[in-house]
Order: sequence, then structure tokens, then C-alpha cells
Amino acid sequence: MSSVSRNDQELHRIEELHELRTLGIEPFPASFDRTHHAQHILSTFSDESPDVLASVSVAGRIMAMRKMGKATFCHIQDVTGRIQIYLKKDDLGDVYENFRLFDIGDIIGVEGFVFRTRMGEISLHARTLTLLTKCITPIPVGKEEVAEDGTVVRYDAIADKEQRYRRRYLDLIANPQIKDTFIKRARIISSMRRFFDDRGWLEVETPILQPIYGGATARPFVTHHNALDVELYLRIADELYLKRLIVGGFEGVYEISKNFRNEGMDKTHNPEYTAMEIYVAYKDYIWMMEMTEEMLHSIVTEVCSSVEVEYQGTALSFALPFARARMFDLFDEHTGKNLRGLSREQLLATARELNVGVDSTASAMKILDEIFSVLVQPHLIQPTFVMDYPVEMSPLAKAHRIEKGLVERFELFVMGKEIANAFSELNDPLDQRARLEDQAQIRADGDDEAMVVDEDFLHAIEVGLPPTAGLGVGIDRLVMLLTNNDSIRDVLFFPQMRPEKSASNTAESGE
Repeated sequence: MSSVSRNDQELHRIEELHELRTLGIEPFPASFDRTHHAQHILSTFSDESPDVLASVSVAGRIMAMRKMGKATFCHIQDVTGRIQIYLKKDDLGDVYENFRLFDIGDIIGVEGFVFRTRMGEISLHARTLTLLTKCITPIPVGKEEVAEDGTVVRYDAIADKEQRYRRRYLDLIANPQIKDTFIKRARIISSMRRFFDDRGWLEVETPILQPIYGGATARPFVTHHNALDVELYLRIADELYLKRLIVGGFEGVYEISKNFRNEGMDKTHNPEYTAMEIYVAYKDYIWMMEMTEEMLHSIVTEVCSSVEVEYQGTALSFALPFARARMFDLFDEHTGKNLRGLSREQLLATARELNVGVDSTASAMKILDEIFSVLVQPHLIQPTFVMDYPVEMSPLAKAHRIEKGLVERFELFVMGKEIANAFSELNDPLDQRARLEDQAQIRADGDDEAMVVDEDFLHAIEVGLPPTAGLGVGIDRLVMLLTNNDSIRDVLFFPQMRPEKSASNTAESGE
């Protein structure tokens, strides 16, 4: 006996399923030969040449149904859109009688000819009808109304947005327009990959499970490998492994990967996210800056058919070149304070004077980052490269070739959000060791996001890393910008969610 609690609608549909089988109708056949999608039919039908679509077969989910005795109109939905189906008892015989056992949500296959109804709607007149999948759980169905100007107004079938994230499959059915976001996401990644491949750089794969995590300041996820009896970490970045490949002789490598950080969640952060990192030998951060703006200009033009996109009411231009600004110049402009060369204690006092909340034990790196995040970032609306960071904030970047205390690093900001991060990579092994050891001390002092010392990586750098430029791009945030979504959850099929409370759990907790 099933332990699943079912409502009356579900029980009724299960009874229909059993009756269909009694009638010799298989509710879940193995396949169906489809010849056309809905949108192709709607876009190619011609009243002057209806015979072109005199025999077509379509398949999709029933989304609406209007029965009128000996005839029925229904709308089915496939990946391209909806099309109306006309079912007539005289044509279908017993199959039409069995249609009483079909429901909204069922998936059907239909063969017939295309015509235009008296109301002017292009439709498919069914000659055969096949049940392909019986829907046991009723689906949410949105409503559509046609405004006076002819535009279609859609009312969301799932009011609770959290449920849309938890059951994305229902969201995709009820709100098919959101498929456009994920189709565009795929196109953005494909466009980026083409850009790199056309220049001869190699796509590679590096470990997700790592004995030592590194390449960023972040808190990792920890797991245990039973056979080796060792602790392993889900990667927080690809950087250190990709640099090993440059040491090994590759001159341009990139990876589009899932990274994992065991940190907070908000509109721009998910514990599991997609990033791209690329490293090119014999280049520096100035070259990488120019390549980055060229790449993004190419992607935006290809995917959005324009150098301008609208994001939350703001027009963003990805026309070349992007704006450039030095970090300390931005600190001067937006804080009125000269932060160059200040000690940790002086930075802490300045942060408090500026009403920027930081922990009293925070490192200089954290204090500078927080001041920047609160007082500078919100002003960086149009694509802007922020250059030449203090060394405290960049333990893996090469020392600035002119100004002591700075490194050759840039970040790209759009709408106040970081989209990309790049360095002239640090390839002095003694300097790199000293900086990682400084990070280890910061970690020992209580900052559990500081980096750890990776001896194998340091050994690789000692073998010899050529001059190299590296870049990381947050794919999810880029997709947010180019699809006009202000939450990372809207560009992930299955974002991380808090466990859903069941009725029994709620009762046990006394809530």
C-alpha cells in the first residue's frame, strides 16, 4: 500500500489511467513520430497553399480544453509554443469517446492537416490522436488575456516564486517564456567558448575534488574520501590547476566550470555557481583588459543583437572601449579619504569614521574590500574596469611594475556588481610563497576565508611560470545582466534552497 497521500483530483486521474488500460490504451507508450513543432506550423501556414501542411504530426502537453459535444478544441504546448487542436467525433470515432479520460497536463501526439478556423486561428484538424503520457498530478495553468492593442497579457500560474524555484519543471510548463532566459544562457556560454576556440586556446578540465583548495579567498565545502581516508574540498576556483598547465607548456587554457563556496546566499550568490577562467602565456593585465572588453562586446552583439541592453530600467552600453579607473582614485572620489599606505589599524579607524561596518579583527584586505563594496561599487553602473589594487587584496597578482604596494589587477563592474577579475599573474616563486604564508597567518588569526599554502603549486611556480595573464568571469552574473534578471535564482534551473518544511515537521516544531 502506497504511503503517498493523494487528493481527489489525483485519485480521479489514477482511476482514469486504470480505465484507459482496461480499454487497451497504453498511457505511456515508448515513442511518437513527430514531424513539426507548433511555431514552425504557425509561421509557415499559408491560406493560399494549405496543402503544404496537409499531413503533419505534433506532440505536446494539453494546456487548455473546450469540449462541445461532438467536437473539442484544445491547446497543446511544445518547446516552441502552443497550437490549437481540433478534435471531431466523426473523424476519430471511439478514440474521441475515450478523450473523456484525458486531462489538462496530459501529453498527446496528433496527426492531421492544418487549417484556419472561422475565428482566424491556425489550427490542426486531428485525424489520429495518441496518448503519450498520462499526467497524474494536476499542473498549474496561467491565464492569458488579449488587450485592446492585441498584446497578450499573461497571468502567472504560480504566485509563490519560491515554489517556482523548488519545482522548476512546473514553472517551465506554466510559464514557458522563462525558457528564453535559459536558452540565452546557453547561447552566452556557446558564444564565449567560440571566441576562445577561434583564437586557439584549449578548453580543459581540472579537479573538482581537491586535497588543498585555493585560487580565491573563500570558505570551502569539505568531504571525506573513504578509500584514501583523506579530507577533500570542493573547488572554490580553477586558478592554481590552470596555472600548472601553463607551467607544463600550454600557452592558452580555459575552463567553464562549477565552483562551490560554503558562504552566504543572496541575490548574487549561490553556493554552487558557474565561472570561466582563462590563462594566456606571455600576456599581461593590460592585454587581458582589452581582450575582455572585446569578448564581452562580441557576446553581447551576438546574443542580444545590439551593443546596448536594458537592465532593470537602466540602459547599459557595451560599446568599446569600456571605462577605466584606478582603485585608489575611486577611493579618493567616493570617500574623500586617501587610503594609500594605511596600516590595518588606520584602515579600521577610517572605516568607522566612514560608517562602514567591519569587524574589529578584520584584516586590512577585508577592511579595504568592505569600504570599496559599500562606498564605491554602487556608483559603477556602466561597464568599468577598476585597476591597480593594493597588494593586501590580491595575494596571487604580480606586483605593479611602477607603483610599490600595488598589484597588476583589474575587476570589471557593471551595475555595481563584479563580473570579472583578472591579474598579471604572480610568477616570482619567492614572492608567491611569502604572500601565501602571509595569508596563512591571517587565517591563523581568525579569517577562515584566507588562503592556505599549497606546496605543490609553489613547486610548479618554482619550475617556472612564464609571464601570464589570467581572467575569471562569473557566468551567472553575466547571464543576469543580459537577461534582465536581478536574482541569481532566476538564471539557475535549480538554485539552492532551504529545506521545505513539511506539515508534520511544522507540527512537531510547534510552529
